[in-house]
Amino acid sequence: MVWAPLGPPRTDCLTLLHIPSKDCLKMSLEWLVAWSWSLDGLRDCIATGIQSVRDCDTTAVITVACLLVLFVWYCYHVGREQPRPYVSVNSLMQAADANGLQNGYVYCQSPECVRCTHNEGLNQKLYHNLQEYAKRYSWSGMGRIHKGIREQGRYLNSRPSIQKPEVFFLPDLPTTPYFSRDAQKHDVEVLERNFQTILCEFETLYKAFSNCSLPQGWKMNSTPSGEWFTFYLVNQGVCVPRNCRKCPRTYRLLGSLRTCIGNNVFGNACISVLSPGTVITEHYGPTNIRIRCHLGLKTPNGCELVVGGEPQCWAEGRCLLFDDSFLHAAFHEGSAEDGPRVVFMVDLWHPNVAAAERQALDFIFAPGR
Repeated sequence: MVWAPLGPPRTDCLTLLHIPSKDCLKMSLEWLVAWSWSLDGLRDCIATGIQSVRDCDTTAVITVACLLVLFVWYCYHVGREQPRPYVSVNSLMQAADANGLQNGYVYCQSPECVRCTHNEGLNQKLYHNLQEYAKRYSWSGMGRIHKGIREQGRYLNSRPSIQKPEVFFLPDLPTTPYFSRDAQKHDVEVLERNFQTILCEFETLYKAFSNCSLPQGWKMNSTPSGEWFTFYLVNQGVCVPRNCRKCPRTYRLLGSLRTCIGNNVFGNACISVLSPGTVITEHYGPTNIRIRCHLGLKTPNGCELVVGGEPQCWAEGRCLLFDDSFLHAAFHEGSAEDGPRVVFMVDLWHPNVAAAERQALDFIFAPGR
C-alpha cells in the first residue's frame, strides 16, 4: 500500500532555497500537515497487516516463532552465566591486595590448584575448563589445546629427558633451548631501554639486606649450596601489591610489555639474586607455552646458565630468552668480592602460541581455577 499526501504536492527543496524565511516556514508547516496520517489511513494500515498475517503460510509462521523462542532462551541462558573477567597485569594489584598476600609471596595451600595437582584428575580438570571456555566463547582455534589436553599424559611421559614440562605441554610448538631477541623484539627493547630504572629500584631494595637476614617481600629458595633470593612483583599470575609499591616504575613497565603473561599461573615477574657459590640444580619448568626472559642487572664473572645442555652467560643491560621447559640449571662460581648475580625475570608468551590460544589458556589456567 502506498501513502499519498492529502494536500498539495511537496515543494522541491531547491526551490525553497530562494523563498523568504517567513514563506518558507509557512510552506513547511503546510507540508507537515499534508503528510500527517489520518485515522482512516491508520485503520487501513492495521487491517492490511492483519490480512497479510492471515494470508501467510501457517508453517512459516510457526517456524519463525520457534526460532524466536530459541533465540530468547539462548540469550537468557548465556546471560545467566557470569564469565570470569580477564584482567591485565595493571589491574591485578587491587584484587591481590584483597586476598591478603603475606611477605610478598603466594603460597599455594589449595589441593585444587591446577599447577600443583600432579595426578590423574589434572587432565579431567583441564578438559572441563576447556569445555567451559568453548561453551562461553568458541571452539575455533582450540584444536591444538584440545589435542594437548586429551593426550597430556602421553606427552609428559614420553617426552625426551631434555624437555619435559611438569604441568602442561602444548604440542606442535617449535622447540629450542634459547630464542633470539627477535622472538619478542618489542618487549626485549622495552626492557633493555629501562635497564637503569630497574637497576636503581633493585639497589634500593637490596640495601635492606644490611639490616636483617631476609627483608620483607623476599623469598629464599632451596638450593644445595649458596643462597638464591627472589622478589616477586607477579607470582603465578597474581600481583604482589606490597612488592609492587616498592618498585613502582618497574611494575608500571610490565603494563607496556605486549607479551607478558599476567593472567594465568604460568606468568611471573621477579628480581632473582644468586649469591657467590650458589648452584641451582637441574630442573624443568611447568610448561612450554612461555619464554622466560632474563634481563641482566649485575652479571659478574663465573656466572652461567645451562639450558638443554647449552651454556650461556648473562650480560648487563641485555635480555636472554630461553624455554625453561628444557632441563636447565644456573651457577654462580665467582668469589665473594664479585658480588651477587642479579637478573630481572619475566615470563613472555611463546611467539607461536596464537592469540585465540592465549585467551583460552588464560581462562583454563586462571589463578585459583
